Amino acid sequence: MTNSDWVEVRVVAPLAWHELVAEVLALGPCTSVAFGRPNLAVDAAPEGSDYVRTFYSAGDDGPELRERIAAALRSLADTTGDASLAELRPTFHPLPREDWATSWRKTWKPFRVGRLAVVTHDFARPLRASDVRLALEPAGAFGTGRHATTRQCLMALEERDLDGARVLDAGTGTGILAVASALLGAASAMGFDVDPRSEVEGAELAAANGVAERCRFLTGDFSVLGEGDREFDVVLANIYADVVQQEAANLAARLRPGGTFVFSGCLDRHGPDTARAIEHVGLEIRETRRRGRWLTFVGTNGSSRPSRERRR
Repeated sequence: MTNSDWVEVRVVAPLAWHELVAEVLALGPCTSVAFGRPNLAVDAAPEGSDYVRTFYSAGDDGPELRERIAAALRSLADTTGDASLAELRPTFHPLPREDWATSWRKTWKPFRVGRLAVVTHDFARPLRASDVRLALEPAGAFGTGRHATTRQCLMALEERDLDGARVLDAGTGTGILAVASALLGAASAMGFDVDPRSEVEGAELAAANGVAERCRFLTGDFSVLGEGDREFDVVLANIYADVVQQEAANLAARLRPGGTFVFSGCLDRHGPDTARAIEHVGLEIRETRRRGRWLTFVGTNGSSRPSRERRR
């Protein structure tokens, strides 16, 4: 292979928007995303921002693909209401294949969320006896675990007694929250997403972590759920705030009385409207957690059959 077999796309983006930019970049032939400065020869990103990078074969390169990538980035300003994202500009660089395959490892590090030890598949160092190992491949477009909303959801799950629980993950992405639920003791975890890649990636993640028999992934919106897909003990939604507002009634309808909900993906400026939408459908917010600009709502569906917090 030559040095021009692969093309790297670089975007300097605000840190708070990294996961969303990564999700948008994963289109067409662009199926992997890495974060951070490509190498020391490249100027460091301005404070408060960093590089988001994706890769595709040089054989797919051309003006049409480059414009699709640029247009997808421009659309983020309208999607989020953050006008600053209209200034995102991709640059394109030839890259050897071996760099594409391993570059994400330069910046991604294993981390802990309570008992959860989030590591790569080839992580060989011994863990603590009490650790619950969650192995993933962080090169995926979404679900690296590093985003503030993902970590908040993982922490909320880790704090609860999930033994025997039924969990629903709306907008599951790569399935990280559903798989984490199964690893933490859930009897079953169902995830669905309108992105057809999610069904495949979620199933692969579940299989790689030995919980495939307790995880199920579907492609579509709430309409793909059957009449029996109700009375979940935990309902998760790490998605855009406007989607939580729009689908609050559907989310509440799937949660058993006394069950726990964890809704995240909400920027602080959308907090009041999102909280009102959640409470309007009869759900009770017990906690509003903040990490940076991101809010996570944790609460219950009424007071009967109370949800269980894990004893520490």
